[in-house]
Amino acid sequence: MAEKADKKEEKSPVKSTDDKNKAKTQSQSKTKAKPEKAAKAETETQVKAKKSPARKSQMRKLTRGKVFIKSTYNNTVVTVTDLQGNAVAWQSAGSLGFKGAKKSTPYAATQVVKQVIDKVKDTGLSDVDVFVRGIGGGRESAVRALHNYGLVVNSIKDVTPVPHNGCRPKKVRRV
Repeated sequence: MAEKADKKEEKSPVKSTDDKNKAKTQSQSKTKAKPEKAAKAETETQVKAKKSPARKSQMRKLTRGKVFIKSTYNNTVVTVTDLQGNAVAWQSAGSLGFKGAKKSTPYAATQVVKQVIDKVKDTGLSDVDVFVRGIGGGRESAVRALHNYGLVVNSIKDVTPVPHNGCRPKKVRRV
């Protein structure tokens, strides 16, 4: 019976004065700790800001490179890389502000090539190998624009992925 009485006392919702005092001291210690943590966080962010100075971008000097043109029905993306395949600059019709169906036009492709060449003109790029992927409207106009803006096009390769009857096509839609 004594054990049952102890359990009832533990479950009772009424707090004793000792419990109330403990709760007050804990809440006070929490409020004191918050400003200290905030001060530590501020000093840590200041230290981090001092440790990492702004990094200046360095343009690599290269005379030969690769140009990848991805021309889809929805967009045209041009990427310039070095011979190892590391991207030097890229641009897309959507990032230039063309919207909707205008992104896949030949005019948008020429503007994309113009912007990419402006980005890489400091590197001294003169000879390029062109890799064209996709079946969009900006394919050929992008290659012509590369030549018109002063780059020597050494080779043009079509790398459009073609399935060799791999995946089963979707079933025919009946309306």
